Amino acid sequence: MDFSKNKVLIIAVGVILLIACTIPLLWIALAGTGSGGIQMLSQARSGSGPTPFQPFALTATPTRDVQPITNALVPNQGLIPPDGQFNVLLLGSDWRPGGGYRTDVVLLISVFTKEGKVSLISFPRDLWVDIPGHEENRINTVMQAGGFPLVVQTFERNFAIHVDRYMMTNFSGFKAIVDTLGGIDIEASKNTADRCDLSYQHGAWCSIGPGAAHLDGELALWYVRSRYTSSDFDRTRRAQEVMVALFKKLMSLDAISRAPDIYNQFISAVETDISLNDLLPVLNIAPSVLQDQTRIRRYEIGTSLVTPYTTAGGAAVQLPNYDAIWQVIREAIYTP
Repeated sequence: MDFSKNKVLIIAVGVILLIACTIPLLWIALAGTGSGGIQMLSQARSGSGPTPFQPFALTATPTRDVQPITNALVPNQGLIPPDGQFNVLLLGSDWRPGGGYRTDVVLLISVFTKEGKVSLISFPRDLWVDIPGHEENRINTVMQAGGFPLVVQTFERNFAIHVDRYMMTNFSGFKAIVDTLGGIDIEASKNTADRCDLSYQHGAWCSIGPGAAHLDGELALWYVRSRYTSSDFDRTRRAQEVMVALFKKLMSLDAISRAPDIYNQFISAVETDISLNDLLPVLNIAPSVLQDQTRIRRYEIGTSLVTPYTTAGGAAVQLPNYDAIWQVIREAIYTP
């Protein structure tokens, strides 16, 4: 194994995590911090190793199409994206062996390699989209329906966005990453309380926050996915708090100098088509982006850009307001 290449790769992954974890909570009012911490019936823990994650065989990496998209549902007026732009989609999947899966975390990172800037857009999992060659459905169903090629088509059709590469992980992969790090320490802005069926405490009641809390892999996954006492947008807030904690823990472990070791432990927990050559332009602008946070522009497809709707089958979804969404996309993706 070429450790020099692995070192470059893990540095780039760290950069991507840093970019992802800096999204602000634009759609909520932040509550005050306190000392809520964690309240659980049990603190015991039984560990397990990483589970390889490969629901799809990797396909040939797509070629960047710089031509205007003429059939998009957003009124993009045939605009061409800036030269040197590189778009990566981060996906969090609920894939399990022998079953289907959905990608409930959908986050686009757009890197402007010439300008040294980054834009981020978060998409709600229940966003109702037009899927080329398929019936309309939630955005979180697209990856399972046709893999990354269909994701590319769906983003072009609905949002006039060219997606170049992706990175995806599932439940087991996520838990393995957190546990390999020895757990993470989050700062919860609000309280989350709900039933938590953990392997070491079935049917427990977990309460986290507000304030500092230490989470192992299972508890971190529960914290991100808890849904019965909070909204989907609140889940996105919690996912961002966990991503912040993951990045901080990586940095505290000196992830850059220990890159080969950490990379070897994490590689089975993700699926990606990102190559070393893809990451070099990202690494080139990383110092300027990290030193100047104003170079990171943050956006989300929030409540003001969608309309709640119940389908004929009884599913609660979010209908996109394409005119309003385009105003966000034009600034985030088409304006360097």
